[in-house]
Amino acid sequence: MTPPDVLATVPLAKAPPGGRRSGRSATLVVGCVLAGLIALLALVSLFWLPYSADDTSGGRLAGPGGGHLLGTDKLGRDLFTQVMTGSRIAVEAGLGSVLLAAAIGVTLGVLAAFAQGWLDDTLSAFLDILIAFPTLLLAMLIVAARSATLGSAILAIGLAQSAVVARLVRILVKRVLAQDYITAARTSGTSWPRTVLGHVLPNIWPTLVVNLALQFGLAVLAEAGLSYLGLGAPPPNASWGRMLQEAQATFTTAPAAALAPGVLLVLLVIGVNLIADGVRETLDPATRRRRT
Repeated sequence: MTPPDVLATVPLAKAPPGGRRSGRSATLVVGCVLAGLIALLALVSLFWLPYSADDTSGGRLAGPGGGHLLGTDKLGRDLFTQVMTGSRIAVEAGLGSVLLAAAIGVTLGVLAAFAQGWLDDTLSAFLDILIAFPTLLLAMLIVAARSATLGSAILAIGLAQSAVVARLVRILVKRVLAQDYITAARTSGTSWPRTVLGHVLPNIWPTLVVNLALQFGLAVLAEAGLSYLGLGAPPPNASWGRMLQEAQATFTTAPAAALAPGVLLVLLVIGVNLIADGVRETLDPATRRRRT
């Protein structure tokens, strides 16, 4: 967020000839539509599914039709039911990982930004080590200590992403702390907690929100990768990654079993990335002036 004294020196952009401004980003709208449809599918799966997750009465590798919108898999389970369940798991993994990464990352990042000397160097080195630590290896360690569950996958992904968020927050907070209005606030007697809540966090949240949106897409891909390797949600939970792993042997005879989760996975990640770009365009004053 640009300080008020700087904003005051920026000339106001002229409105287009029609007298109306385009305050809506097309990128944001498309992203919301793509991600919103999959989020709606995940929400519906909480209350209704066409078949039970372990119902194998549909016949092996049946084609679309006959009560099965996308057909069945090699065990006779309804593919559309699995796709709906997979959308819920993907959204849960993305949200859970991002919330965990934000809680840990923002706390560590703010503390690292206020640290000085050897403590600052130690925290920075610790964050660099966490970032370099492979998410898959961390997931394997957590699964070995607990079990292969969705919670274990979320914990591993959230911890891995928290280091990225913490380093970004540290950089942003240090940049804000160097501004004159922070010095003025401290000179007037404002305590550090009030300075952080009233000046620091409001100035870093636009960039932080965009980064967290990108982390959501990465978390969805990471969960799919872990489930593909058997480190995600166990059966009968139909994660998209597990569906892809199970469908690779029957792709030529039943391509829908692989195409459906693969296409939805790509659309969800693209939608979230478009939302991140749209939010950045909406919150960036320079971008807004170019669009108006």
